[in-house]
Amino acid sequence: MLAFSLGVAWLLLGPLCLWLLVRGRAGERVGAVVALALLEGGTIAMSDIHPAMPPAHAVAAHVEPSCDERVPVPRSAKVGREIVLTWPAAPHECQAAEAVVRTQGRKMLVWLYEGPSIGRRVSVLTVRHQHVFTLPVRVDGGSAVLSVPMHGNPHEVLTDGRTGRRIPAHSPQAA
Repeated sequence: MLAFSLGVAWLLLGPLCLWLLVRGRAGERVGAVVALALLEGGTIAMSDIHPAMPPAHAVAAHVEPSCDERVPVPRSAKVGREIVLTWPAAPHECQAAEAVVRTQGRKMLVWLYEGPSIGRRVSVLTVRHQHVFTLPVRVDGGSAVLSVPMHGNPHEVLTDGRTGRRIPAHSPQAA
């Protein structure tokens, strides 16, 4: 309660004292300086009575990452209204992946990246004239599946951007 009263005193007396320092007579100015000195003294005394709480110490604990950072290599792709990419799922498959798609001539280059920092960092996969997508990954029978909402041209060859190898078309055996 004492701290609250001191705060109200600062709010009311502070501006009044400053106004008296500028516009007041000699006696009013002395009174304003005394009042400000008493307010400051009360504030210092309050900090001795109620010292500031020390910051809580952070306890470092070994936390397992929710998923492993990796660069998946697409095993198969299906082109239609969207591009569906699949690759072998890892034991700790990430919930999201970043896909970068860029067309180059008759090739559609695709780069994939998975990691715990997806969506919280600037893309390292920046290339000119590209589309960057952060999308959810679903695991279906040992395969990770990612649907990129981009209409692919059937005449373009889907290619892994890192290796330059063609991504095989989706087949029932690849799923």
